Amino acid sequence: MNTREISNSNSNSSLLELVGKRLYIKFMVSMRCKLIVKSELEKLALNYKFSPHGAIEFLDGLSQEQQSILKNNLSKSGLILLSESESKLIDRIINTIVELIHYSDILPRVDYSEVISEHAILGEESILKIFSDVKGMSILQFIVVQKVERVKELMLYNDISLSEIAELLNYKNQFYLIAQFKKITGLTPSDYKNIKLERMKIVEKYKLDSRKMDSRSNTATG
Repeated sequence: MNTREISNSNSNSSLLELVGKRLYIKFMVSMRCKLIVKSELEKLALNYKFSPHGAIEFLDGLSQEQQSILKNNLSKSGLILLSESESKLIDRIINTIVELIHYSDILPRVDYSEVISEHAILGEESILKIFSDVKGMSILQFIVVQKVERVKELMLYNDISLSEIAELLNYKNQFYLIAQFKKITGLTPSDYKNIKLERMKIVEKYKLDSRKMDSRSNTATG
């Protein structure tokens, strides 16, 4: 039986056989790794997409047999498919951090180690190590990256100063914010804002020019 036949036979399996609709993979931290994963998914004719944070979402579910074949094939390339429970744990940690940083008007003062421990499960391997292997960065680094992303949003879409942003996101001061921002992006906040605003102007000009051309074309053919 070839892989497509396996996929077709499994598509008729009962819902009870479907597992892990959203799974993470260890060590998938480069484009080459992602291409390997895509190739293995396509061999099994699976309907999937990648989530914003790198999980594979199996849109039609995943049977036990498909999961076993996929896990075995990925392991040959040094990639490890996480279990459903491990993937849910990673998801909960990511979602908790993202929600706290991006959806709080004022970032609450949180001990992130306590947040992590609330979602952790006992096992042979530390959740901190699993997270690092999945995301290619530590949880602390992920928190810093998310805070910098929030700084970008606040700079571009809110008329507030860096000192106000620093207070909202619990930075010691605006100078600490600037240093952390530059470390992550390679740019100062003001340089980043100027570049983004110039790009936005170019995009708006392109849209305006396109509308003018469409209008002229419609007039000529009318």
